[in-house]
Amino acid sequence: MSMGSEFKAFAMRGNVVDLAVGVVIGGAFGRIVSSLVEAILMPVVGLLTAGADFSKLALTIGANAKGEPVLLRYGAFCQSVVDFVIVAFVIFMVVKAINKLQTPPAAAAPAAAPAPSSEQVLLTEIRDLLARR
Repeated sequence: MSMGSEFKAFAMRGNVVDLAVGVVIGGAFGRIVSSLVEAILMPVVGLLTAGADFSKLALTIGANAKGEPVLLRYGAFCQSVVDFVIVAFVIFMVVKAINKLQTPPAAAAPAAAPAPSSEQVLLTEIRDLLARR
């Protein structure tokens, strides 16, 4: 089997394609939630914290060769953590809602009783004849 045909067989398996779709949708969903955090939630948090903008919080740890300050931007990290927590919570809620909407698999119908054998049919007829006498 050639390398190309092996790759094609690998890439066309159902779970690989499903994973690729999930990654693309997840990336787009992450950008939406990041926008929600940046444009809507963080300004409210900034208002509640007397105008503090977390994304700009930094600690100067020195200067580089050009004399520019080297910053440890912990505010951007905090905002990323908030983004992650919100994305994880929203995904949890979506999965929970989807699970609630899914119907449980239907119980298998009981198997129909097998047709009586010819012996059983004959014995039933004999019993019925004896009962009539």
